[in-house]
Amino acid sequence: MEFNFSPIGLLKIAHLRFKWLWLAIGFSLIAAIFVGSISSIPAGIKQFVLQDKAVHVIAYGCLMGWFAQIYKHDLTRLILGIAFITMGILIEILQSMTPTRQFELLDMVANSCGVILAWALAYTWFGSLLAKFENLISVKKSA
Repeated sequence: MEFNFSPIGLLKIAHLRFKWLWLAIGFSLIAAIFVGSISSIPAGIKQFVLQDKAVHVIAYGCLMGWFAQIYKHDLTRLILGIAFITMGILIEILQSMTPTRQFELLDMVANSCGVILAWALAYTWFGSLLAKFENLISVKKSA
C-alpha cells in the first residue's frame, strides 16, 4: 500500500454529499469530548463508567474514525491523528488544573491507542461507512 503525502487535495470531500452534516457531527463529537473530559462526573453516572480506559479508546477511536471517513487524503488523516492525540494530551493537562479531575498518563495512552486503531481501520471497509450509508439513503430515496 502506497501513501499519498502530497499537499494537493488535503481537504477534498468529493465522495460525500452531506459533508456539512458529517462535519457538524464531527465537531459536535470534539465538543462532547471536551465537555465530558473537563466537567465533573455526577455520582450516579460514575458507576456506569467502570472501564475508564476503554471509554477513552472508544471516544478517541470514534472521533478519529469519523473524521477519517470524511477526509480520505493520507496526509490529512495523519494530521488529524496528530491533532487528536495532541488534543488528548492538552485535555489531560487541563484536567490537572480542575478540582474535580486529575491528570493520568494512562488516559493519554488510551486516547492515542484509540486514534491509532481508528486510523488503521480507516484503510479497511470501516473507512467508507459514511459513503455506504449515503448510497443506501439515495437508493431508498429514489426507489
